[in-house]
Order: sequence, then C-alpha cells, then structure tokens
Amino acid sequence: MANANEVFGQALVMSLKGERGHIPIERALSDIDAELAGKQIDEVPYTIYQLVKHMLYWQDKFLEFLDGGQPVMPTAVHEMWEEESKPASPEEWKETIERLLKGTDQACEIAMNVQLDDTLNKWPTESKASILRNMASHNSCHLGEIILMRRLFGAWPPVGGGYPA
Repeated sequence: MANANEVFGQALVMSLKGERGHIPIERALSDIDAELAGKQIDEVPYTIYQLVKHMLYWQDKFLEFLDGGQPVMPTAVHEMWEEESKPASPEEWKETIERLLKGTDQACEIAMNVQLDDTLNKWPTESKASILRNMASHNSCHLGEIILMRRLFGAWPPVGGGYPA
C-alpha cells in the first residue's frame, strides 16, 4: 500500500504533466511552430512565446530551490517576462519547449523521489511539496492562456486532439 508521500507525489506528477485536470502540457505545446509562438493578439500583452519563456523563468527558479540553491529573485515585473515577442529562430523555439518539458520531467522525478514535507534549506518556510505545487499551478494557469490563444488563432485542437475540442 502506498504511503501519503507516494500518493501526493503521484498527484503532483499528474498536475505537473497535465492529466485529468487539463491536457498534457507536451501535447498542448509540441505542435506550435515559431511563427504561431510569436503571433500577436490585440489586447493581449504577450505572445505564446513570451508565456512559455515566463513559465520557464519561474520553473528554473523553482527547480533551483528544490536543488538546494537560492536563486536571485526578480526585483521588478519586467524581469520575469521576455522582451522579444517571438523566437529568434525555429531552433530557438524548439530548444525553449524542450527545456520546459525537461524541467517538468525533472520536477516529476523530484516529486516521486523526495520526502515532500521536507523544508527547503534556503527557504525554511516552504516545503518541497509546496514548491512543486506552486510550479504545477503556475504552469497550468499559463497553459490555459496558451490554449485560449491557440483557439483564438484557429490553431486548436493540437495533433492528437485536445479537450475541450
């Protein structure tokens, strides 16, 4: 029988990867090309590219905390957002998605292999579980924005389907 740590670790993995609550993150992002990633919508202050870079920015911070580090935190909102509205090349866009998915996999590995109620050395008021939950909810929130933008561009559902269709 699984213990509470294992059960919560499995729940975190589902939240990080995107199961049950929303489409898997990899499926929602994998067929977006560099052109779509940099496309603008009136009244929306960022592109899909900027959203993914923002997700990656915070994911890197969360993972650094989980690794025992103490990342430099932003002092202003603009530091968390990419200035460029589109990727420099299709290769750069592909590398950005790969980094995001690799970081998600790393977080899932942590969720399944650590004592989740352990506190962080550099942030003793936070547990490993709380950082992983924060990462999952942050990415989930922005993934929803990406899906809405894709729908507005007529680029939904992704290859393999999506829900809602």
